[in-house]
Amino acid sequence: MQDSSTITKPTKSRFPRSVPFIIGNEAAERFSFYGMRSILTLFLVKQFFNPTGDAALTEQANAHANKLHHLFVMVAYALPFVGGMIADWFTGKYKLILYVSMVYCVGHLMLALFDGGLSGFELGLLVVAIGAGGIKSCVSANVGDQFDATNQDLLSKVYGWFYFSINAGSMISTVAIPEVYKYFGPKWAFGVPGFLMALATIIFFSGRKRYVKVPPQGVNRNNLVFITWYSLTHQGQRKPGQSFLDVAKDSYNPERVEGVKAVYRVMSVFFFALAFWAVWDQCLSEWTLYAEKMNRVISLGFTSFTVEPGQLSTVNTVFLLAFIPLFNYLIYPWLDKRGLKTTPLRRIGTGLVLTALSFVVIGVIHNDIMHGGTPSIWWQVLAFMILSAAEVLVSITGLEYAYTHSPKSMKSTMTGIWFLVVSFGNLITALVNGLIEDGGWWARNLKGANYEWFFVAFICVFLVAFLIVSPRLKERNYITDPYLDNQGLADINNL
Repeated sequence: MQDSSTITKPTKSRFPRSVPFIIGNEAAERFSFYGMRSILTLFLVKQFFNPTGDAALTEQANAHANKLHHLFVMVAYALPFVGGMIADWFTGKYKLILYVSMVYCVGHLMLALFDGGLSGFELGLLVVAIGAGGIKSCVSANVGDQFDATNQDLLSKVYGWFYFSINAGSMISTVAIPEVYKYFGPKWAFGVPGFLMALATIIFFSGRKRYVKVPPQGVNRNNLVFITWYSLTHQGQRKPGQSFLDVAKDSYNPERVEGVKAVYRVMSVFFFALAFWAVWDQCLSEWTLYAEKMNRVISLGFTSFTVEPGQLSTVNTVFLLAFIPLFNYLIYPWLDKRGLKTTPLRRIGTGLVLTALSFVVIGVIHNDIMHGGTPSIWWQVLAFMILSAAEVLVSITGLEYAYTHSPKSMKSTMTGIWFLVVSFGNLITALVNGLIEDGGWWARNLKGANYEWFFVAFICVFLVAFLIVSPRLKERNYITDPYLDNQGLADINNL
């Protein structure tokens, strides 16, 4: 019999001591970002673009505010790709998060100080966008860096808490900041998110001695940008039977070249998500303006209260928290058992249909408002419910598709590209609002609910194209077929 004293008991996994600092930092940062966005469009209209409430200026003032809001989001989501490369190549994640967070705080301070001057306020928006975008690609990766082989089993749990902190921060802020704006004015409404961002920075700095800090790796030439550029400039050397990117295999890691191919395959799916991201952020801008003109009294039998326009986006978080388990554990399995396999491409297509439907509801609301009506705010709640279901089908599925259909060496790149899709979607909406602001054909023909009908048609064009193209898209799942990660080496050996 084995002596019990020699039996080694398995060590129980422990969360790294740095985790509470990262979770706290993320909750406070998301509070600051979504808090200021909840009142941004309404503030721009009332403070700068139509302070007198002139009905003749409504369309152009709203378009100007919406354009500025979407340009802000565009910059914020374009920079994670750049921030990730800077951290990986030059600074490391810790230094980049710390230093850019300080810039982020300065941006919030500028919003509070320059609430009476448009030029200063716009500069503050730019600085906030640089701060939010600069750290976005690093914070979630920094969570993973804290774990090793002894506690990898806790990684999924910590990411659960991480995303809980994101939703908690955004939910609390979208309830609180519109109230602060109503009772204390814009200085406090933009100042409070600034305090929370300063708190986020202090929390992050406080954990400095506990973090695992992965050092920068220097410039890595085996990436999407370098391989694509090399292929573009060396097409004359391409051998018979080689694809566009295969020419780079002579000078770059063949496995990485195959990874870049996978990136472009996934990007062909991401292209159709542009239709979703061109409209999603309107629920935090255009929809807020409509909510102000609706009947916002909520009666619950024993009590009633009035919802502030910027608070409506809170229901998006509520619906998401309900829909994610509903779809994953009930709807998808139920459909799969009945032979209607819920593949990623089918989910995305269905999500685009629901996105268009949510804008049909908003179009009906807008039309009623334009004809002097005051529709119930419950109609906008319905639109949020449909759009939240679309978000589960398009956004979450898109991230899953990016992870499963790209090799290990390209997973971070795919996350950055997904953020770029969000950025380009907001750019499209900003351009449309810019054309309305400038007058002419767009201003005449996109008045009132025609604005929503335009985007319904826009989504439908993408949907029809998706139905034509999706059956022809080649799917290569790197999770179910790990051999694909070595396919590049096999290909080069067979040449």
